[in-house]
Amino acid sequence: MLFSQAKGHKVVSTATAEQVGKVKDVVVDPTTHSVVALLLKKTDHGSVLRWSDLTGFGSDAATVASVDLLLESDDQVDGLRGKEHEVLGKRVLDTRGDELGEVKDLDIDPTSGAIISLVLERRSVPGAALVGVGSYAVVVGQT
Repeated sequence: MLFSQAKGHKVVSTATAEQVGKVKDVVVDPTTHSVVALLLKKTDHGSVLRWSDLTGFGSDAATVASVDLLLESDDQVDGLRGKEHEVLGKRVLDTRGDELGEVKDLDIDPTSGAIISLVLERRSVPGAALVGVGSYAVVVGQT
């Protein structure tokens, strides 16, 4: 599923069937090539939802068992979030230093959170090629 298709989707508690927030952004761990958390907006309960706490990530909504799983912060997530760790909109360099384009979207496996590919303007790069994310660029192995 493309992140652009999920951004703004409701997050619903399966325990209460109530909306507990909306998807704002993703937190990516380049070492595992995966999304480790969703950042939420319009929530009274916490702005971080660990991917491992999701019960579902569908085309219409993300679901979580309980609002108690929403956090204000998480040590692992906090170390990977912030402008310097954002992936979307960053230039992409390969390990030779050649620019490949800019990240326009992420194709995410809705079950595991694995990044299937980084979607650029004219091509895609396999998520498994992700090496690092920094303030200047996203670095990928040679493709």
